[in-house]
Amino acid sequence: MMKLTFLGATGTVTGSKYLIEEERTRILVDCGLFQGYKKLRLKNWEPLPFDASQLDAVILTHAHIDHSGYIPLLVKQGFNGKIYCSEATFSLCRILLPDSGYLQEEDARRANKYGYTKHKVALPLYTKDEAEHSLNFFHTVSFGKPQYITDELHFTLSRSGHILGSAFISLSNDQDTVTFSGDLGRSSDPIMHSPARLQQTDYLLIESTYGDRLHSLTDPALEIGEIITKTIARGGSILIPAFAVGRTQSILYYIYKLKEAGEFTHIPVFLDSPMAINATKLLDQFKNEHKLDEKIMPSCL
Repeated sequence: MMKLTFLGATGTVTGSKYLIEEERTRILVDCGLFQGYKKLRLKNWEPLPFDASQLDAVILTHAHIDHSGYIPLLVKQGFNGKIYCSEATFSLCRILLPDSGYLQEEDARRANKYGYTKHKVALPLYTKDEAEHSLNFFHTVSFGKPQYITDELHFTLSRSGHILGSAFISLSNDQDTVTFSGDLGRSSDPIMHSPARLQQTDYLLIESTYGDRLHSLTDPALEIGEIITKTIARGGSILIPAFAVGRTQSILYYIYKLKEAGEFTHIPVFLDSPMAINATKLLDQFKNEHKLDEKIMPSCL
């Protein structure tokens, strides 16, 4: 029998961590940082309710920091098992985790420089070097291929269509199957393939960040095009803040389609984020994970 404990993403939509215990085996599905309000961020400093060195494995649904960002801290606390994920998730974690460590160091440096800390010396949760060290524990897994952790306990990844590498995790023993959705993509997403159709599970855990609302039926390209056209007409410039992984690539695609249709063809587009640029380049490496035609890749992204 599997015992499940929720250690994050309960009562909030960040810090995803699910502890699964079966006899002498302990597994963590997702290992995310709490983000957002200070009250949530302080949870990252609270001790885990288990010894990290006694954890056997971590399985990631995808690379976003609220699902993977606690990994360097877990390793720092003594974890030395395997971290399983898809190949594309690992490639993204190689970008996101060191960046997260760098930001932790910068936050601590500013707090010490300007004195807005209650501590004698503000310290980062983990450093860039510690984040890079944690990458040594990653092991990539193919979609649809069972990966055994013990003789009976195993899991399978299925595409969830959220970002590159994102997956459902179906964890099984000889009695039950528990499936974790992670973040789900839309069936009509212009870039990512639709989520896989699950065939069987005994228990399904679905993340519901937007579970209390419906997606707009308005085409995002129309809304973006209207804003850009109005701004250009009055001689303005447009700054679009966006998540570096997932949202940035969607916005670039919509702008490409608008320019291809003859809208504001003379307007230059700049992507001012090294992390977003590196993440975008991975679309060319993992062509089987998205819908984009290879012919438009250089001009679109």
